[in-house]
Amino acid sequence: MRSQLYIRPCDTPDGIEKLRSALDKAEAVVIGAGAGLSASAGFEYAGERFERYFRDFSEKFGFDDMYSGGFYPYASGEEKWAFWSRNIWINRYMKAPKPVYERLSELVRSRDHFVITTNVDHCFQKAGFDKKRLFYTQGDYGLWQCAKPCHDRTYDNEKTVRAMTEAQGFVIAEDGTPELPRGVSAKMTVPTELIPRCPVCGGPMTMNLRVDDTFVEDGGWHAASRRYSEYLDAHESAKTLFLDIGTGFNTPGVFKIPFWTMTEERPNAVYACLNRGQAFAPEEIAEKSVCINGDIGEILEKLG
Repeated sequence: MRSQLYIRPCDTPDGIEKLRSALDKAEAVVIGAGAGLSASAGFEYAGERFERYFRDFSEKFGFDDMYSGGFYPYASGEEKWAFWSRNIWINRYMKAPKPVYERLSELVRSRDHFVITTNVDHCFQKAGFDKKRLFYTQGDYGLWQCAKPCHDRTYDNEKTVRAMTEAQGFVIAEDGTPELPRGVSAKMTVPTELIPRCPVCGGPMTMNLRVDDTFVEDGGWHAASRRYSEYLDAHESAKTLFLDIGTGFNTPGVFKIPFWTMTEERPNAVYACLNRGQAFAPEEIAEKSVCINGDIGEILEKLG
């Protein structure tokens, strides 16, 4: 982009109708999804969900949201993995409370599409999206890696995370919901033997999340990156809708700014931004953009 001057957050007049028309005309739909999409689906990191599953941690350590809890300097690995196992379980292995991802899947299922996302909660695959049309750029709550890292592999964690969650007293229902039996208080530690160790160097494991330069880009990550690049190249001249859903400015360089640039450069491209309070586009592509401010789930329902 020649400049970074933004039009103010706003609603495009007749935005739903214009976006529906862009979807119908599109030969390719490239979805960029951020945290706002999962928040609309009910995966919020503060409020009722936090109080339900982490009130004990909040009272003891003083933080009031799951994100902050992930960075707290716990005194022991047993405490750290008690927090993280609950966090992983409810944000990766539970189903989202609201069917927002399913609505999005229904909208694009019959259309040629690809998804790039900074979300790490696996909601796209749980909603039926094809794994080969997904690029999780920032990692996955369902994967561990060596904390050093001494090698570039990642490891599935579901079995151990479930054992950790149950060791704290939670009973996991058939739908994946963890519940405490009446009168039972959750333990805030896990057994030492469940703490993950690197199978190569024996050192500590950590989450496969991009928080610093130790993030492991494994073989699956690189394969997805190639598929995404190939998709963009193959549809360079196609009527393309770049659909930016629920993203802010934590990591705009991942796809938000590239979407703007490609929309400006490609004559057949349209940019759409769906978000609550942050729906906007640069002035350079204002005439090729649709901005809809509001709850993402409600917007997708209207589109359907």
